[in-house]
Amino acid sequence: MGEQESVSARMPAVFLPHGGGPWPFMDDSAFGAPGMWDELSAYLRALSMTPPRPPAAVLVISAHWEAPRPTVMSARRPPMLYDYYNFPPETYEVQWPAPGAVEVAAEVRRLLEQSGFPTDEDVTRGFDHGTFVPLALTYPEANIPTTQLSLVAGLDPARHIELGRALAPLRDQGVFIIGSGMSYHNLRALTGRGGASAMESESRAFDEWLAESVSGEANTRETRLVEWERAPAARACHPREEHLLPLMVVAGAAGDDAAALPYRERVMGAHVSAVHFG
Repeated sequence: MGEQESVSARMPAVFLPHGGGPWPFMDDSAFGAPGMWDELSAYLRALSMTPPRPPAAVLVISAHWEAPRPTVMSARRPPMLYDYYNFPPETYEVQWPAPGAVEVAAEVRRLLEQSGFPTDEDVTRGFDHGTFVPLALTYPEANIPTTQLSLVAGLDPARHIELGRALAPLRDQGVFIIGSGMSYHNLRALTGRGGASAMESESRAFDEWLAESVSGEANTRETRLVEWERAPAARACHPREEHLLPLMVVAGAAGDDAAALPYRERVMGAHVSAVHFG
């Protein structure tokens, strides 16, 4: 395969917003604004058209899984993990029965350990809502082998960029790398329990910084992401950064690829973006 052909066939690396709880599986009027999820739903449904061909597998780095060291799901038939609370009973019956990607999980471990990361596997863990909520829209047939990789406790942004760099070869093996989080994640403000009056302006300022930061060349992009706490309203938008860290992994896997922001909307009143590389 020639270099140009190889590059054109490379899978993208994507950071996406997965929204609030099990939102696609319930009446959106429960969130106080009917239709508020329409744009996010349309973006996620169209996401399957982003790769140049159907992926051989999907690797998700979800904001909802942290472990002492990078840990992969290795179940052949992953169960469901309903890691949300106080939602309607029917949302705990949702099924997204994608097969596990056992061989990809093993390759993830090999690549990470080759790069100096000690790793673990979890044969019992199921798909958390950072995976099954968005992918139930993107791949409703649930027919693409899928595995998850945890974040690493401590949430060091530089370390997560390094982790992404180690995973970059997967993109040439047909693996679609998805970081699932939110570019704004202050739950108190989103639920109106604190800071809601400032949420729009703070999230807009952070979103503008994010768009400018990821649009730079790779070295500048990575430096800015490592120093994300210097961004306008950084801690107001991310009191804890676990929903931003999947972006660091994706940016590391991006290499020199340019960024695009195909989704920039307001979700529950906050400015939120998706970032695509490749």
